[in-house]
Amino acid sequence: MAMTLKKVNDFLAGLPMTIVAGVFLLLDLIPHLMEEFGGTPAHLSILPFDPAWVTVIISGIPLLYLAIWRIIHNRGISKISSALLICIAMFAALAIGELFAAGEVAFIMALGALLEDATTNRAKKGLNKLIRLAPSQGRRIRDGKEEMIPAEEIRKGDVLRVLAGETIPVDGKILTGETSVDQSIMTGESLPVDKTAGDEVFCGTINRFGAIDMTATKVGEDSSLQKLIRMVKDAENKQAPMQRIADRAASWLVPVALLIAILAYVFSRNIVTAVTILVVFCPCALVLATPTAIMAAIGQATKHGVIIKSGESLEKMGKVDTIAFDKTGTLTYGRLEVSDVIPFAPALTQTDLLALTASAESKSEHPLGRAIVTRAKEQNLPLTESENFKMAAGKGICAKVSGRNLFCGSEKYLLEHGVTIDEPIHRTLETLRTEGKASILVADKDTCIGVIALSDVLRPEAKDMVARLHAMHTDIVLLTGDNQTTAGYFAGQVGISEVRAELLPEEKVQNVEDLRKAGRSVCMIGDGVNDAPALKTADVGVAMGSMGSDIAVEAADIALMSDDISNIPYLKRLSNATVKTIKFSITLSMCINFAAIVLSLLELLTPVTGALVHNAGSCLVVLIAALLYDRKFET
Repeated sequence: MAMTLKKVNDFLAGLPMTIVAGVFLLLDLIPHLMEEFGGTPAHLSILPFDPAWVTVIISGIPLLYLAIWRIIHNRGISKISSALLICIAMFAALAIGELFAAGEVAFIMALGALLEDATTNRAKKGLNKLIRLAPSQGRRIRDGKEEMIPAEEIRKGDVLRVLAGETIPVDGKILTGETSVDQSIMTGESLPVDKTAGDEVFCGTINRFGAIDMTATKVGEDSSLQKLIRMVKDAENKQAPMQRIADRAASWLVPVALLIAILAYVFSRNIVTAVTILVVFCPCALVLATPTAIMAAIGQATKHGVIIKSGESLEKMGKVDTIAFDKTGTLTYGRLEVSDVIPFAPALTQTDLLALTASAESKSEHPLGRAIVTRAKEQNLPLTESENFKMAAGKGICAKVSGRNLFCGSEKYLLEHGVTIDEPIHRTLETLRTEGKASILVADKDTCIGVIALSDVLRPEAKDMVARLHAMHTDIVLLTGDNQTTAGYFAGQVGISEVRAELLPEEKVQNVEDLRKAGRSVCMIGDGVNDAPALKTADVGVAMGSMGSDIAVEAADIALMSDDISNIPYLKRLSNATVKTIKFSITLSMCINFAAIVLSLLELLTPVTGALVHNAGSCLVVLIAALLYDRKFET
């Protein structure tokens, strides 16, 4: 029975039936206007019944259902809602035969509910995508034999083997082997992290090079990825749906409206006056103020490639005083490019060094090697076929190019092969580190002949964007999984003074919570899976849409589909303007209601004219919101 009532209610409250209700209300309005202004009888209708009855039934039943549901299920004073007040006004109007007034208040409320629903529906697919990242199986070593088992059967202490390209099934510690692990799912870092025996690895991260044997330390619900999933769930549950301003006000609107209506009847002995007061007291314009302004703002934002998923997030964005940025893929493009080519040999040019190194790295699968080869091809440099290519996972490569025995890799790798690294080279490497760059040393036999540095690429608009946010008195914080040196360098480039680096996802969440506990209203901006919990925990989450992780986009309240972070100041200004528009519309609607009540007490309004004034107030609120759609904001 309850399910049937719910289905009927949802059908009547839907857009098609609300349009039908509006058409029949208009059919009833025309003869009323003719009577009020031309003296023609009101019941001038081509229908054998009053058209307003259709509106009352279609829009009134969902309203009555909502009022009764809240009386039964809500607690305390929240049982008294705006729906209850409008139901009282509707039944009072019906009792004295004012069908148009009854239909009008029900229809305006139904329209407001549709507008609000359109602004508050959120996508919920992100969590499912995050769950699908969890590895389904692992390779266990037992009695010297390998066996593939489901991930849920892995136990703490089990020895596992992970081959190149495979996903690490649980958290653990490497026993043997050396590799590079793509930890972007956890930390957002664009560079794979070199790992060797004794180092920790995390569930869901990807082993890029070389086989490793590891012992499981955290399995099942204790693994890092499962914690990530739980954090997104917890943060999702903390997000309460937006409570209507009209409902918060209804706790005093209902008793006040009833009291004024009763007193008006006692003193005037005119039931029409009492019903008119109930009609004009209905907070329909108040109900429309928030969703119409939000819909206009969402429409404008969409024109600029900014997707706002809910009205609640837009309202909160207008109150944000602190914006926390992830680095990789947000302030930067999240891709590695060659930034410096520094030869140490006197007769060696930058072009020669780049061509030699690219030739040696042409068979490498490491992201740094591929980036070097890409740069050489962009410059149309001739590459020579390498011989005797060998790769040491997580360290470097060696190859023979044009008779030269080249070693390309880390300082440790070159030292292992007897290459001398003198003090000037050390100083150069230190300088590159302070600039947040990764370095590939290049040696010919036992002599270091140069270094090639690679760096993530800073977005050119980042510095100006940060300056404009500072001008709007907004604090900026950098929260990143990158090391402190890299984070500090990029923060200095764009003008961010508050930097918190080397953060895992749970530590980003903790930092966001700490900022909120300090009384700040926080917006988090990120692009990766690792940012999803922090995006959910913040008051407002903004994701980079076109290149960002789908999970981050789904977890966020707002998505920048063009990946243009210069839209952040625009978004802040739009949100501020929306909040001001909502406050102005609410104030205006309250003033109109107050004036209508006074006119009703003076018996200058009837239920029909009162409904028209009530309708005019609602239309005025919609018009004010529409002006927000075409307002020009700096972008």
